[in-house]
Amino acid sequence: MAGPDGALGATFKVVRILQALSLIAVIGMAANFISQMVQHNNAPSDVLVGTLSVTCVAVLYCAITYILYVDNILPFLINTGMDSMLLIALIVVAVVVGKPLSYLNCQVIGSSSVSQSTYQLGLELKKAISEEGTKVQYSNWIGASRATCYQMKAIWGLSIALCILFAFSAICSVCLWRRSKAVVPKSVEG
Repeated sequence: MAGPDGALGATFKVVRILQALSLIAVIGMAANFISQMVQHNNAPSDVLVGTLSVTCVAVLYCAITYILYVDNILPFLINTGMDSMLLIALIVVAVVVGKPLSYLNCQVIGSSSVSQSTYQLGLELKKAISEEGTKVQYSNWIGASRATCYQMKAIWGLSIALCILFAFSAICSVCLWRRSKAVVPKSVEG
């Protein structure tokens, strides 16, 4: 039921599918934010452009390696290295996206109990949006509305989940590589 590579191979396939789904969700949310910024004639945030770039490359990589695995021509050792490099890139994305988000409480945005600093943050964002051609600061953008805050926290959470998934797929790849290099003992006829 698990296929020619057993449970390890089935696990690799499931992890790749989960990676692709998570990456597509991140791409959709990041692209939506970039579209909103461009719609207001502002340059998009570097954080969102970087997130979109890394996730687009990663989803292509997932699709290609899944196809190569199914066709039994995936070079597992190279795949392990590439998974590790994407893991590093996604760790950077998770840290950069999450650093200002970790201090932000989405529930208080838009409520009457918003502090003066949050009010000031909103004013700065409105100023940046009203001036055409300016670059929207990521730290200002995430505090613009409750919906934006929650969506950015979703991107952050998915980035962390992707780090775990890419670490897991790298481990699966190295195990599959070791299994493919194992010497099959010759049968002894007696």
